[in-house]
Amino acid sequence: MSADVLSWSQRWASRSINLRLLLAVLLMVLLALPVAGWLLAHHYRTAAVNAFDERLEATLNVVIAGVTYDPLNQQLNYERALGDSRFDHVYSGWYWQITDEANRSVASRSLWDQRLPVLESERVTARTLPGPRGQQLRVVERDIYLAPLETPLHVSVAARDDDLREDIQEFQQMLWLGLLGLGALLLGVLALQVRWGLAPLRRMNANLREVEQGRTEQLETRLPDELATLAKSMNAVLARDQRLIERGRHTAGNLAHALKTPISVMRLLAKQLPGESRDTWEAELSRIDSAVRHHLARASAAGEGVRFAPVALQGTLAPLITGLARLAQRRHITLRQTVDSGVRVHMDGQDLQEMVGNLLDNALRWGKSDVHIRLQAQSEMLLLVVSDDGPGMTPQECQAAVQRGKRLDEQRSGSGLGLAIVTDLVTLYHGQMRLQRAESGGLEVVIELPVVAT
Repeated sequence: MSADVLSWSQRWASRSINLRLLLAVLLMVLLALPVAGWLLAHHYRTAAVNAFDERLEATLNVVIAGVTYDPLNQQLNYERALGDSRFDHVYSGWYWQITDEANRSVASRSLWDQRLPVLESERVTARTLPGPRGQQLRVVERDIYLAPLETPLHVSVAARDDDLREDIQEFQQMLWLGLLGLGALLLGVLALQVRWGLAPLRRMNANLREVEQGRTEQLETRLPDELATLAKSMNAVLARDQRLIERGRHTAGNLAHALKTPISVMRLLAKQLPGESRDTWEAELSRIDSAVRHHLARASAAGEGVRFAPVALQGTLAPLITGLARLAQRRHITLRQTVDSGVRVHMDGQDLQEMVGNLLDNALRWGKSDVHIRLQAQSEMLLLVVSDDGPGMTPQECQAAVQRGKRLDEQRSGSGLGLAIVTDLVTLYHGQMRLQRAESGGLEVVIELPVVAT
């Protein structure tokens, strides 16, 4: 159970602020409006019933004022007209009645031969009870004392409450329709308020996407005070990270220049050593040179998580491919290229040249007469394919080729770092690389990178 609650809380924690606020508004409307509607309906019903009872009580007082007792005939008399013809129409729904404990009674003509139930009470009492012909009546009644009688008289005035109930029902219908419309209006207004209130956050989110895609370097700070402080802090972090990246790349370049001369000097000194010692020193120096080149190449790359401003694919690679085409011509190799024009990619230009340069250098070293490079944009993916007509590789050799400093043919020139450096760059840009046999029988390197600018 605790795991289910934790899972639910984790899912809820990832919900958007907009959804949370809208749900809170919806919950408030669904709770507040029905409660308010019930209270209004209750108070209106109470007020309407009280007003109806007061009207009946006023009629009751008129009836009480008009009743007399004839001691000679020992009967009750009522001769005053109420001024309402409904008391004269049989079963009209409006009735009055005067009774005593001796079962003497005087009633309105409208009651005809029917009588109302009696509830003895010295105070004015109002209640609802069934009347003639199934009518539902609202009755106001009380006991009075009339001289010379020693026992109380019970006076009742009743009226059908159909109009009262219809009036209350009509009010409730109008009330709920009004509350429904008010609820819809409140939801709309509050939804607009939430959208307007969260507009700075949406603008900040769009700005973050622009920074991520390299379209801008910093966040806008023209925001509400609460977000402006956050934007300034994030800009400070972005600027610091950029300085650290640039410092690392400059340090890698300086280290490369600093190590180049000592290693060259040690190579010259090693050639002056006797044969067996010279071979040992040259092998160790080659290992040092390979390790230094690999780590410097890795350090000089732009780095994971950095999103660069889009660069033109064809324009960035044109000088590199032109230079390698001359090298291929001297080696009597045809270098063919298929590059989509107008494609822009979110990559550092140096990383792009490093990747393509290493692949072409490897292909020109092993190719016999033909090397083909193809760069195509497929939605957000950049497809880079380099193939040659060399001897190719077995699956085991393809796996070994991407290992740092691994050389499959020690007789060929080179440090064996080309494919390993490309592998590192592909990883940094969250891409995929595979080595397979080309149609010409040589090696084909296929790379997919999610860097195409849209």
